[in-house]
Amino acid sequence: MTSDSPLSSNKKAEVSLETSDTSIASNGSEADRLALEHEQQDSLVSQERAKLAVHVSHVTIMGNLLLTVLKLVAGLVAHSAAMVSDAIHTASDVVSTFIVIVSVKIASRRSDSNHQYGHERFESLGSLLLSLMLMATGLGIGYSGLKKIFSAQSELAIPGDLALYAAFLSIVGKEAMYWYTIIAANRINSEALKADAWHHRSDAISSIGALIGLWIAKLGYSQADPLASLLICLFIIKTAWDICRDSIEKLTDESCPDSTVQKMRETAASQEGVLDVRELKTRLFGPKVYMDITIACRKDLTLEKAHSIAEDVHLAIEHEFPQVKHCNVHVDPY
Repeated sequence: MTSDSPLSSNKKAEVSLETSDTSIASNGSEADRLALEHEQQDSLVSQERAKLAVHVSHVTIMGNLLLTVLKLVAGLVAHSAAMVSDAIHTASDVVSTFIVIVSVKIASRRSDSNHQYGHERFESLGSLLLSLMLMATGLGIGYSGLKKIFSAQSELAIPGDLALYAAFLSIVGKEAMYWYTIIAANRINSEALKADAWHHRSDAISSIGALIGLWIAKLGYSQADPLASLLICLFIIKTAWDICRDSIEKLTDESCPDSTVQKMRETAASQEGVLDVRELKTRLFGPKVYMDITIACRKDLTLEKAHSIAEDVHLAIEHEFPQVKHCNVHVDPY
């Protein structure tokens, strides 16, 4: 706790109480105990997040490897450009899932001398890299489709039935992976895992495009198959852009949603001794949140009492919003 001057009617003073995963400014052993419990709980939660994310990733890697082989074989045997493109997309999901594993493991590390505020942003960095890879995959598939349309129109083969069966199997498999991954991602609030889930969903959507293109091509319109590759390209690029934008926002100190900020303000204002909440700032730090709040209390309070009120505020915020990693409370005279 710091104070630039005594709390009086003539001078404005500030009481600052900070809490993070490593320390808490406090004069009492009770606050030290609470800080230690918070640190231990935060470390345990990070380890559990990483453990679940890695387990989900291992399961989806095995599923993607199986689907990649099946779709690639079906695409080559049945002469389907769209199915080969879909197989490439699925293979890229395997690589992206390894990025998820690495980024989540790094993000779960405890603070150290080089990263005193933690490593959570590595998860956002992993999501950004993942989105760029996905975008490159989409552009490659689009280029392949255009090349087939303009360079060999008369030689395009009508795809066989095997490609249709593979496309249907891919839709079912990838949609199942999406729900399996997104449920776990929402449970642990993992940005990287959510990005990977949308990779699975985009693959399911691209398989729907491939299935439609294959069906039309079976009717005799052979150009429908490479045109389906272009449709797949658009879906992939759109998904990649959404993931990229979200990652950039989290890497550039985007604030929490207005609804969350309002709830934080209400929580602070409800604490005994708080007369006003004058300022509240938040910024996202990967899956965590850092915040600064300025409250107003009676100007005739002792420094010890002002400190106690500030401590009540940050403990209430921590309790109501587990995603808050670092809370800095300033006290102004009212």
